[in-house]
Amino acid sequence: MAIAASRIQEAPIREHWIIECNDGVFQRLQAWAQRQPHKVVPLKGLWEDVAPTLPDGHFDGILYDTYPLSEETWHTHQFNFIKGHAFRLLKPGGILTYCNLTSWGELMKSKYSDITTMFEETQVPALLEAGFRREDIRTELMELAPPAECRYYAFPWMITPLVTKH
Repeated sequence: MAIAASRIQEAPIREHWIIECNDGVFQRLQAWAQRQPHKVVPLKGLWEDVAPTLPDGHFDGILYDTYPLSEETWHTHQFNFIKGHAFRLLKPGGILTYCNLTSWGELMKSKYSDITTMFEETQVPALLEAGFRREDIRTELMELAPPAECRYYAFPWMITPLVTKH
């Protein structure tokens, strides 16, 4: 659908790198990239295979927005990327943001009633372990109206992490 990617293209950027593993989506990405106002670098593969090949300290910002490939990684898939690559890939002053609505939606249904508490307890420890400092981790709340038929997220708010590399 390219919702997030299209929003990124609206920003004053020089280039935009996208990792995509699905063959059909990658073909659409290549066509979409040709129509964008800023350079797009499409990279084919799983992030687990592509991220280790990316240059250290190259990125001003990273949006990690992927769907877990297994139930075992439902709540944790973002941490493998964050701990293994995000801090390394960002320039000093670079910002990481990410989304795991599949996990956060389940946690908001089953364990938490406050989205900020959920984030503090389930996300911040991993961000600190990855090398980010507590004073460089902030969040913004976004109002959200998920479709009634959405199976993985029903909460009327989404939390947006903004994590800066020192």
